[in-house]
Amino acid sequence: MISETAKAAINAYGGTELWQQAESISAVVSVKGLAFTLKQRPFFKSVSIDLKIKEPYVKICPVGRNHEICGVLDGDDVRLEDLKGNVLQERKNARSYFPNGRRLFYWDDLDMTYFACYAFWNYFSFPYLLMRKDIKWTEKKANILEAEFPENLPTHSKKQEFQFDPETGLLKQHNYTAEVISKLATASHVIHEHKTFNVLNIPIKRVVSPMKKSGKALGYPNLIDISVEDFAIKIEKK
Repeated sequence: MISETAKAAINAYGGTELWQQAESISAVVSVKGLAFTLKQRPFFKSVSIDLKIKEPYVKICPVGRNHEICGVLDGDDVRLEDLKGNVLQERKNARSYFPNGRRLFYWDDLDMTYFACYAFWNYFSFPYLLMRKDIKWTEKKANILEAEFPENLPTHSKKQEFQFDPETGLLKQHNYTAEVISKLATASHVIHEHKTFNVLNIPIKRVVSPMKKSGKALGYPNLIDISVEDFAIKIEKK
C-alpha cells in the first residue's frame, strides 16, 4: 500500500494518472563536477536526453568529446551509436565492469554511458518509481522514504533514501551510494530549485556532494552539478 508521503510526492509532480500514462521524456541538460574530472571525462554541455519511463532505456547525445557519438543504455547493456543510429561499439552487462581496475582512474564513453544513462533514468522517471511494484518503499518517518531496488533495475545502490518537503511534497534530498564509483561513495543529492514545464514541477538544479554520517549533505566538493535546460514528457495516446 502506498504511503501518505509517496501520495503527496506523486501529486506534487503531476499525479497518478499522468505518470501511469506517461511514455517517454526528452530533456536538455548540462552537467559538471569533480566526479567527471576524476574520471577524466568532459562535462556535459546542453546534451540531449531521451528515455522511456517504464523501462531503463536512455539515449544521451553526445556522450563524450565526439559530438557525433551518442550513448545508449538498453537494460543492462550499453552501446555507442552514430547520429544515424548505427552501432559503433557495445558492452553487455556493463555494470559488471565497475568499479575496479582502470575504472578507478578513467572512464571511457561506454562507462560514462552506463553511469549517466541509468542515473538520469532514475532521476527523471521519478515519481513513477514510487508506483513500481518491484521497488519496496518504506516510510521511515514522515516525509522520508527508503527504497529497496531489485537487482534487475540499474541504479546507484540497492537501498536509497528520499526526503520530501512536508508542505509541498516535492523532493528535497536523495541519499545513496554510487557503487559504480566506489562502495564508499556515499552521496547526498540535493535539489535546489524546481521549475514548471507545461504545468509539471521539475527539479532543474541538483547538486551532489559527499554525505555526512548524520545523513546530511556535506555541501562540498560538488561531485555532480546538474542543470536542466529543457524538459518535455510524452503521454500515451488512448
